[in-house]
Amino acid sequence: MGAGNPLAESMGSAGFYIGLILIVVLAALIALIVLSAVQLGKYRKLKEKYDLFMSGKNAKSLEKDIMKLFEDNKVIGEEQEKARKDIRDLNKRLEYCYQKIGLVKYDAFNQMGGKMSFCLCLLNDKNNGFLLNSVHSSDGCYSYTKEISRGECELELGEEEKKALDAAIGY
Repeated sequence: MGAGNPLAESMGSAGFYIGLILIVVLAALIALIVLSAVQLGKYRKLKEKYDLFMSGKNAKSLEKDIMKLFEDNKVIGEEQEKARKDIRDLNKRLEYCYQKIGLVKYDAFNQMGGKMSFCLCLLNDKNNGFLLNSVHSSDGCYSYTKEISRGECELELGEEEKKALDAAIGY
């Protein structure tokens, strides 16, 4: 061997292992420094959020705020349950309200000029309701009703009444 480093020559192959160990330790040290910097950044962000959350508060006032939130949440839950009950009640009532309408205007005697007579059908959700037929003539106006049950009438229906019933049912 030529003129080399006398220390390395005296250590032999052990110097190679020591050099390798130093490189590994140096790489681990750099990795730890990088990880520490990342964690420090995360800590600062978390501290900023914590300081913002706690600004102007002490433990007692923070506890009051949290208790108020729980009370508000309880009130909201009660109001929501009341709203659900009211909606169920309204839906039940709507079954019996007249929701379906059929209207047919006609000229009863083909002499009056214009369609002055009409047949009005009002039904609820279950197709129960009535027909109102108003016949206009030169002598006066005559009105009568027919009961509708489940979309049918026990009495015979005239042409205009059938049209009004079909329009209300949706045919």
